[in-house]
Amino acid sequence: MQAIILAAGMGRRLGELTDNNTKCMLEVNGVRLINRTLDTLAELGIKHVILVVGYKAQHVIDHVGATYKGMTISYVENSVYDKTNNIYSLFLAREYLLKDDTLLLESDLIFENKVLHKIINDSYPNIALVDKYESWMDGTVVTLDDDSKIKEFFTKDKFRYSDIDSYYKTVNIYKFSKEFSATHYVPFLEAYCHALGNNEYYEQVLKVITLLDDSPLKALPLNGEKWYEIDDVQDLDIASSIFATSDEERFRAISSRFGGYWRYPHLLDFCYLVNPYFPPRQMVDEIKASFDTLMREYPSGMRVNSLLAAKYFGISQDYIVVGNGAAELIKAFVERYAGKMGVIYPTFEEYPNRSAKEELVVYTPENGDMHYTADDIISFFVDKSVKTLLLINPDNPSGNYIPYGELMRLIAWTKEQDITFVVDESFVDFVDVEGEFSLLKNEILSDNPHLCVVKSISKSYGVPGFRLGVLASGNKEIIAHLKKEVAIWNINSFGEFYMQIYEKYHKDYLKACELFREERKLFYDELQEISYLHVVPSQANYFLCEIRGGRYSARELAVRLLADYDILIKDCSSKAAFNGRNYIRLAVRDRKDNHKLVEALKTYM
Repeated sequence: MQAIILAAGMGRRLGELTDNNTKCMLEVNGVRLINRTLDTLAELGIKHVILVVGYKAQHVIDHVGATYKGMTISYVENSVYDKTNNIYSLFLAREYLLKDDTLLLESDLIFENKVLHKIINDSYPNIALVDKYESWMDGTVVTLDDDSKIKEFFTKDKFRYSDIDSYYKTVNIYKFSKEFSATHYVPFLEAYCHALGNNEYYEQVLKVITLLDDSPLKALPLNGEKWYEIDDVQDLDIASSIFATSDEERFRAISSRFGGYWRYPHLLDFCYLVNPYFPPRQMVDEIKASFDTLMREYPSGMRVNSLLAAKYFGISQDYIVVGNGAAELIKAFVERYAGKMGVIYPTFEEYPNRSAKEELVVYTPENGDMHYTADDIISFFVDKSVKTLLLINPDNPSGNYIPYGELMRLIAWTKEQDITFVVDESFVDFVDVEGEFSLLKNEILSDNPHLCVVKSISKSYGVPGFRLGVLASGNKEIIAHLKKEVAIWNINSFGEFYMQIYEKYHKDYLKACELFREERKLFYDELQEISYLHVVPSQANYFLCEIRGGRYSARELAVRLLADYDILIKDCSSKAAFNGRNYIRLAVRDRKDNHKLVEALKTYM
C-alpha cells in the first residue's frame, strides 16, 4: 500500500504563519504536521509516499527529501495551486492511484497514530474515515445507512443544523483499492474535471460515486480517536492543547484557557461552577426563538439594564449595577474603593488579585476544613484597621457558610467599625437552610450603606455564557460611579433578554435549586467512598477535598483524570493558605456526570 498526501494549498487563513511556508510545514508543539504524518506512515510499513505540492513546493521537497525513514518519496507539482482546488491536485496524481492500493490524506490534519491503524487494519478495501459531527468541524458531512454505507454527501450549501444528529464529518482520510481507483474513482475524476473544471474538491467525485446502486465505498466511523483539522490560528491553538507532548502539558494547556470548553465536546468540566438544573428547556427554546433578533439588535444601555436587574432581584434601580459578569464589577470596585482590604484565605482570587499585595490583610482558618464563624472574623480583624472586609458566603473553594443571623451581626459590627463590608453571595441560593439567606433586600441595603453585595448570575442560574453579574449597595454614590465606570453597552442582548424573561421561570429556578440540593447530598455520600479523599462539607455547588494518602498528589490526580477520562477538575494546591497541601475542588453536576467522576476516582484507590 502507498500513500498520497495533498499538500499544494496556500493556507491563507493562517495568515503570517504561512507567508513563507505551506500548511504541512506548520509546527504543533515543536513537530511539523508533515513529519507527524510521515512518521505514522513509516510505522505502518508504508513504502511509497506521493506528495502533491504547490505553494512553496521547494521548501517541502528540501525538508522531506527523496526518502524518509525507509519510504520512497515522490513529488507531483501543482503549478497552478492558486487557481485550482484539491480535485486538480489529485487529478495530477491519478496515475499513482492506478498502481497500488492507496491511503489518501490531506496535509493539514493532525491525528493519533491509531487513526491510521484503524483504517489500515479494517478488511474492507474502500473506506472513507468519518466521525460523528461536532460543532468545531467544518466542511463536507455525510449520512450513513445501517451498514455504514454512505447515503449522501452534503457540502456547506446543503448543510442543515436541524439534521446534525444524523451527520458524520469526513476526516479527509481515505483508503482506495487499486481496483476501485481503476474502475470507479479515476474515470469519474477525469470526467468530472473535464466537464466541470478544476476548482472543486475531490470529494465531489465520491459524492457522484455514492449515487451508484452498487457503490463500493463504505464509511468507517471513529470511536473517540483524536484528530483535528488545522485551517486557522484558532485551530492551531486547540490542536496544540489536544496533542500536547505530555499529559501534564495537556492539562496545563487546557486548564489555562479558563473556559471555552465547548470546543472539547468529550470533556467533562468539573472545574467551573454552574447550576446543572437551570435554565429549563422551555426558557432555552424561548431564547432560541428570538436568536435572530437578539443577534441583529443592539442591547439597551445601563439605565434599562439596571432596571431589569432591579426587577430581577426585587430591589431599587438606584441600588444596583449590572456587569459583564461579576468579575467586571469586582475589578472596578476593588481598584477604586477597597483600600486596605481584609480577606479570608483560601478565597476566590479575583478579589485579592485586583488589589496591591501590601493592601491585603489575610485571615487563614487553622483547620483542615477551612471552617470559620462570624466570631472568628471579628476576633481577627478587630484591631487590623482595614477599610474593606470581604466575605464570600458560601466561601469559594471551601463551601463554608455563615448563617443569616451571624451575617447580620457582622453587618452591624462592620458598620460600627466604619468598614465597607463586601459580601459575595454568588452561591447562596444553594444553601440548605430554612428562611432568609439573601442580602439583596431594599431595607437591608438602605439601612446599611456600607454594605456591598455581589452576585454572579452565571454560577447559580446556569448561564455563564451570558456573562451577567450585579453589585448592589445602598450607597448610591458608589453605584452611580460604577455605572459610569463600565461601558454603556457592557452586556449583550442575550443577557438582557434573559433578565427580561426570567420572572416567568422563577418557580422553575426554585425547583432546580431543590433538585440541586438533593444531588449534592447524593454526590457527597458517594465521594465519602473514596478512601483517599477527605470531603469538606459544603453549602455551595462544589466540594473542597483534601487528598490524604493515595497514589497521587492533587496535581497528579487532576492530570490523570484528564488523560484517562477527559474529566477536568480544579487543582487548588497552589492557592494561598493551603501551604502545599493537596486539595482539589469538584463542581457538582447532574447525577450521570457525578457518578462518572466517582467511578473514575475509585480506579485510583
